[in-house]
Amino acid sequence: MTAIELTQVFKTYEAGLATPYTAVDGVSLTVPGQRLTVLKGPSGSGKTTLLTLLGCMARPTSGRIHLHGVPAGILPALNQGDTLEVTSLPERFLTAVRRRNFGFVFQHFNLIRGVSVLENVCLPTYPTGEDPRVVEGRAEALLKDLGLGRHLRASVDRLSGGEAQRVAIARALISDPPVIVADEPTAHLDSHLSEGFMELLGHFKTLGKTVIVASHDPIVCHGALVDRVIELRDGRVVEGA
Repeated sequence: MTAIELTQVFKTYEAGLATPYTAVDGVSLTVPGQRLTVLKGPSGSGKTTLLTLLGCMARPTSGRIHLHGVPAGILPALNQGDTLEVTSLPERFLTAVRRRNFGFVFQHFNLIRGVSVLENVCLPTYPTGEDPRVVEGRAEALLKDLGLGRHLRASVDRLSGGEAQRVAIARALISDPPVIVADEPTAHLDSHLSEGFMELLGHFKTLGKTVIVASHDPIVCHGALVDRVIELRDGRVVEGA
């Protein structure tokens, strides 16, 4: 069960120049494990920047980020359930933490065009050196569970929006990460597909995963399976901390 704790975290772009912009302004909060947490706010509120910090895709300008209850094998000296302070890690170790601990679902899915569904799902495992046959077996099982078994060898260019989203979800799950991070995942989906996506996120929570979503979509923010909504404005938490 991985929880994430932020302590007085700031993220400032163009720091030291005449007009720096602070996207995250002194945020302290804890995102609990095995819960579905939504970061809510209008455009420019800082929710996407905060999401990248929670997912170790960016470093804060100042402040501390701790992962509690990390899985074994992220770093050689860590045991199952340890706490890891990630803000001071060298980049190669931070990459290892990100790869092992997080699965990402992006707003535009970021699938590789001209490549098969199966290859897209397996892509995050290539740097790990894991046996490709083992990875492909796991990918096939994930895709079948998501109703995409007949599309394994198809190019992602031929998929509908909902199918492409499920491929992106399978790719996020391929390494069995304890944390799923999604940035505006329903932005290009209709209401029916958005509700189906929220059901999937709820299912991941029941499997023991920590789920964090940045969105201003009411279907996401007011979903029955959401445990907590953290509202941001001007880089600060205004509700739900």
